[in-house]
Amino acid sequence: MVEDINTFKSVEIDLINMTSTNGGNVLPAEEPPTVLYVGQHETQRSEQVNVDLLRRAQDHGYDLLTTPITTPKFQSRVLELLESHMSRLETSDTASSIPLPMISSLSPEDSDLVPEDSNSSLIAVTSPWIDMASLDPLIAHISRQIFSLEVAYAAFCGVSNVLVHGPTTSEGTARFARTILEALGLGAYVHLHLLMPMTGELEQDVSADGTHLAEMVRPQYASADEDESEGEPELFASWEMWNTIRTICSYTTRLSIALEVPRGLPPQSLQCRWYSEPIRLLMLPRTSFLRNGKGYPVLSKQHQHFLTLLLRLRFPPWALLSDCGRIPLETTTAGGESEPTPGLTPAEAAASRLRDSVDDPTQHLQYMRHLQQSQPSRPPIERFGQGYQDYMQSPLQPLTDNLESITYEVFEKDPVKYEWYERAIALALKDLRALLGDERQVIVAVAGAGRGPLVTRVLQASRKTGINVKCYAVEKNPNAHLLLQRRNATDPLWANQVTVVASDMRSWPGPTTTDGSLTETDLLVSELLGSFADNELSPECLDGVQHVLHPGHGISIPQSFSAHLTPIASPRLHSDLLSRASTDISLSVSEKWEIPYVVMLHQFDYLSTAAVPATAEGPRTPDVQQAWSFSHPVPAEILAQARQRGAGGTAADTGTPYTGPSTNDHNARSCTLRFACADRGVCHGLAGYFETVLYSSPNDSHKNNNSAQQTIELSTNPVTMAEKSKDMISWFPIFFPLKTPLFIPDGGEMEVSMWRQTDDRKVWYEWVGEVYVHVPVGEEGGTKRLRVGMSELHSSRRNGCMM
Repeated sequence: MVEDINTFKSVEIDLINMTSTNGGNVLPAEEPPTVLYVGQHETQRSEQVNVDLLRRAQDHGYDLLTTPITTPKFQSRVLELLESHMSRLETSDTASSIPLPMISSLSPEDSDLVPEDSNSSLIAVTSPWIDMASLDPLIAHISRQIFSLEVAYAAFCGVSNVLVHGPTTSEGTARFARTILEALGLGAYVHLHLLMPMTGELEQDVSADGTHLAEMVRPQYASADEDESEGEPELFASWEMWNTIRTICSYTTRLSIALEVPRGLPPQSLQCRWYSEPIRLLMLPRTSFLRNGKGYPVLSKQHQHFLTLLLRLRFPPWALLSDCGRIPLETTTAGGESEPTPGLTPAEAAASRLRDSVDDPTQHLQYMRHLQQSQPSRPPIERFGQGYQDYMQSPLQPLTDNLESITYEVFEKDPVKYEWYERAIALALKDLRALLGDERQVIVAVAGAGRGPLVTRVLQASRKTGINVKCYAVEKNPNAHLLLQRRNATDPLWANQVTVVASDMRSWPGPTTTDGSLTETDLLVSELLGSFADNELSPECLDGVQHVLHPGHGISIPQSFSAHLTPIASPRLHSDLLSRASTDISLSVSEKWEIPYVVMLHQFDYLSTAAVPATAEGPRTPDVQQAWSFSHPVPAEILAQARQRGAGGTAADTGTPYTGPSTNDHNARSCTLRFACADRGVCHGLAGYFETVLYSSPNDSHKNNNSAQQTIELSTNPVTMAEKSKDMISWFPIFFPLKTPLFIPDGGEMEVSMWRQTDDRKVWYEWVGEVYVHVPVGEEGGTKRLRVGMSELHSSRRNGCMM
């Protein structure tokens, strides 16, 4: 558990400052206002973008403005050059000897863009009429030159954000991607944003007023697919083009998406896929908006929901209102009244002020600001982890590291976990009283007491149930042990009735009677679970302390726990790992792919989901499968066999590690899971969760009490968390990365094999992914399972958890 929020001190401190306590529960701080940068974009901008226009736009509430890099005169010059060259080719008998045309450098007439300090508020737009993916080498050559000239000049002028129109067909996508890759080298601070439709084609015809170079492709290079079916476009075609481009560009963080939002949103499966991608700009054309009963522009409920999801990202995209009204000429006074535009008569100015507000050219902007101010509240776990979504942290070594107080304080603020623990303890105490009698004092040991939150819950459960307990707090951290002693002396609830023990739980001999002899524990309580249940050595620790538990009626809380997996697409995490430099000199570059990371997963997509009707609304249900499980206490025969198995120890004469059976072999696990993937996608890793049964009472009498819950469970599994432990914040998921992402075709199957490996020194994980498709065989309708992709075997052995 403790590794979830505490790897970096600044993260811990910020999370602490976000919260305040009230009766032991966490209260997220006041939610910060939603940040939304809104820009104005015109596909055919006629007014020159300068400082005055930008200031006017900002006066009316816009944050950003787009500007074309080159002018229509530059387009005319290029078309003349291209037509002249084609004429030469047509009249020449030796066309191969004619060199490809070269476009000269930009002239003052070719661009209105100049270096200005205000250019940080501009998004430069490359020429939408070029075709870098063209099959015609002449058109592609001209387009690449134009694109390079424009990006280089934008970088020179200090514009760091450049909007680029993406490819229109899948043909030539690789050529387009190579051009993008070259352009990224033209400026170290230039970020390219590819304008892509969610599906099909862009709703705005950017080449309506001019010749597109695609129209000048020579007949011998015309695409064979142009005259084919005019049916519905392939649903994921646009996403797959993007995937090809970003893969060739090695997931660079300087390449992102400007996603055009259509009037009718595609199915939720595609919405979720785009959500997981690096959307930096959200293009909202006029056609995306509806008109309400009063004539004002609004977005549909589905559009509002999609926007809300994007605004909750760690880095929310900017919104670009496209062709939703020009920048008004008039400005406003300090009192909010419109000043008349110069040159208007008083009557004309009055008419302008009295015009209906639905004709206001900034009405779409006003609506976006309304949405910004009326965003719904975030769920508690999002408020708790605000700013740290998709922030990967290496797990701690819980048995070798001593935690600091601020680390304990973070997870003690969970509003659910300790309440559920108290319920489980109370239920167990009642069952033990029924078994042992009313006079018998119940001996309870809290193993790994930390700063004592579970001790407090034991004492509260004792008080509420009226069952007398003798409580032991066992803690190996000497600093925490000192705090436990002080708390025992000063806390009125503890009142010096807790026996505080400074010991590793595995070497603690157990509780003692008044005459000093050892006795056994009736109830053993611990909170050793990690994000993947067993990744903080909970099985090993509980095995080591089980000798103090009564072999007949002894109860362990938790009683059992299980690890769960599902494949996910997370380009953000993969990109972060690619660019992450190791801060540990003992960690090689390749080893960063072989560490399971604790991370608050946020911007990702489930690749395998439960089948739902196509018309169904609401969130999809991921297919999360159980990898393995553990139960406690472990049968005595298993522990006895483990002791016999490890009798060889270490060869004392040579120091060579013993290579025979390990005393911990019984805690090794493995699994092979199959996940059906309806839609194509890319797997970047595996998301891990856990479920645990804190206590399940065998006492049937509890069933007669409607207020009593017979089984107390916790879960981080997204399928069951809402039912078992809603709003719990102690644990973030775990992420097992894949060094090389795996592409999964439509209807493919992802097979995951994972091992929990162990020896007498450490525990580590190994994992591998495989992709299969089912292809038809013969005429009888049979199929054959064919493997089409496989990852390498990943192993965290060098960075395993030390026992």
